[in-house]
Amino acid sequence: MRFLIAAALVPALGVFAVPTAAQDVSATPNFGTLNLSAGFTPDPRTVSVTSGGSLSASDVGSGCAGSISNAPDVRLSYSAGSLPLIISVNSNSDTTLVINAPDGRWYCDDDSGEGTNPSVRFNSPQSGRYEIWVGSYGGGSAQAMLAISEVGSQ
Repeated sequence: MRFLIAAALVPALGVFAVPTAAQDVSATPNFGTLNLSAGFTPDPRTVSVTSGGSLSASDVGSGCAGSISNAPDVRLSYSAGSLPLIISVNSNSDTTLVINAPDGRWYCDDDSGEGTNPSVRFNSPQSGRYEIWVGSYGGGSAQAMLAISEVGSQ
């Protein structure tokens, strides 16, 4: 599944932006918070997560897929610079991404990364909080590695 909407904000395949959602962006993240500034090292910064949850990501918007939890999996507080921000997942299972960006818009992806892995690229990222959910496309849960990078998808 690939989506291209809000091209002026994020000119990348696989992104879908919508204004509302049922997920709780203020809930304590399941796997922690990262505080990063442009030029961070090491790059990528990774977080081991378990994908999935009891909610349908399609409740965020029709372009979102998979099952996700109510609370975000990871909260990223990011101070942007001139580099892109790439959020991706590496898993042996079919995973999805749901991201609430600092401007309140939602970005979703299914398979823009390698194989069935998702990836969202913000070419001109905003500074602020990114709430990140890693979903499971077929339901259930799976081990996954969330990667935050300024140089490429994982």
